[in-house]
Amino acid sequence: MALLDWIAPDHDLRLEGDGVRLRPHRASDYAAWAALRARSRAFLQPWEPTWPADDLSRAAYRRRLSAYAQDMDRGLAYPFLVFRASDGTLVGGVTLSNIRRGVAQMGTLGYWIGEPFARHGHTLAAVRAEVDFSFLRLGLHRLEAACVPTNTASQGVLVKAGFAQEGRAQAYLKIDGVWRDHLLFGSVSGPTGLGR
Repeated sequence: MALLDWIAPDHDLRLEGDGVRLRPHRASDYAAWAALRARSRAFLQPWEPTWPADDLSRAAYRRRLSAYAQDMDRGLAYPFLVFRASDGTLVGGVTLSNIRRGVAQMGTLGYWIGEPFARHGHTLAAVRAEVDFSFLRLGLHRLEAACVPTNTASQGVLVKAGFAQEGRAQAYLKIDGVWRDHLLFGSVSGPTGLGR
């Protein structure tokens, strides 16, 4: 029942950012999501894990929704689609994942933007909305993010969103089929931290 509740149109989890709206995925988002991802494949692939052969299929999307619902129900992740506020067009996605409670109170931030919407401020607005949600609503203390050193656009988004570069991890994630080094970024909430 949780999955049906989660993807229902009246689900109340919504985030607002500067010119963007964020909400969880719905089954009805499949066509727009698959079309944007397919159109942006060459643009996204250098920065993402290798896509499974069936990644854009309806069956794979249903599996994705099920996994997302379970993670949200358990408080482990909050994946959102990002829509342009002016007309409701899907532009990308942002996910808070790997949420750890207890003494850590932290999570990991990831995001993607469709190629036609890159460099229009949507990614930064979505990341800022997710950061605010993480610190203010979820009560997390720290957020982490990582990006490939050659992804200067992603580095710029993170710095503008209040993250500081904290180091470099060798062979950190397998991106586009290769174990790649990543620059590590962090943001801490509160008066002594970098969080907004």
